[in-house]
Amino acid sequence: MTIADATGNPTRGAAATASTGIGRKPAKPVDGLGVFLTLLTILGALFWVFPMYWALITSFKPEEDVVQPGIRLWPEHFTFQNYSFVLLNTKIGLWYMNSLVTSGAVTLLVLITSAMAAYAISQLDFPGRRILWWMILASFMVPIPALLVNHFILMNQFGLINTWAGVILPQLIAPVTVMIYKQFFDSVPKDFREAAIIDGATEWQLLWRLYLPINKGITTALAIITFIGAWNNFLWPFLVATSEPMMNITVGITQVTDAFGVKYARWLATATLAALPVAALYLIFQRRVTQAIMLTAGIKG
Repeated sequence: MTIADATGNPTRGAAATASTGIGRKPAKPVDGLGVFLTLLTILGALFWVFPMYWALITSFKPEEDVVQPGIRLWPEHFTFQNYSFVLLNTKIGLWYMNSLVTSGAVTLLVLITSAMAAYAISQLDFPGRRILWWMILASFMVPIPALLVNHFILMNQFGLINTWAGVILPQLIAPVTVMIYKQFFDSVPKDFREAAIIDGATEWQLLWRLYLPINKGITTALAIITFIGAWNNFLWPFLVATSEPMMNITVGITQVTDAFGVKYARWLATATLAALPVAALYLIFQRRVTQAIMLTAGIKG
């Protein structure tokens, strides 16, 4: 079927015109650099996740299969005996409780003290305010491992070795949290503060009913990252908790030994159980954890 154009000459229909490709947008060229970076990222992710995958599948193998030569990406004989041994023959429940109590206490106390310190530096005018702020900034120059000897001597003098308080107190040094809180408290509009003061609000009420609720997303992110850091902490709990009933999960897994040699599958099952709560917490609050990491990285950078 044809139609006539303005000169009277017959032309093809719209369908025929479309079939010739006239009027179509040209195809975008393939971004070679983007494809390369994507493949490189996938390859890096595989290298990163493979050790965790290997540890997980090894924990489901019998010990005689683990020591066999060769690489097997899937257990030939699937078993839960390693997990049952850890759950029934170790104090992993007590270690979990110790980690939960100490990590929860560290998180709560760090948030409270950091919020109060940041509010005072950000909103109050008092003698020594600038000196205090510069001291907090200067604390980044002192690595935490350099303080371990001092911390241990102090905890020993206070009689806090092998106690929850001895594990918790040295972990309350968190200048990054103070700096992040101060940064966001500085950004709260002054009009909010002035209106609350006119209504008769005290400084305490301003902190807990105005500044923290406005920044509750930041508080949630900092709470998650602080809890994960306290849960994964090994060196200080290893030094201060010398008796097995007071050990955290990260220290307690080192006690899963056997009189007949190394039990790799059993150790990996214990390590998997130790990492399970933190992994679940990360998967549930992944966005908040990423936000907190970006905030702390921005401050340190």
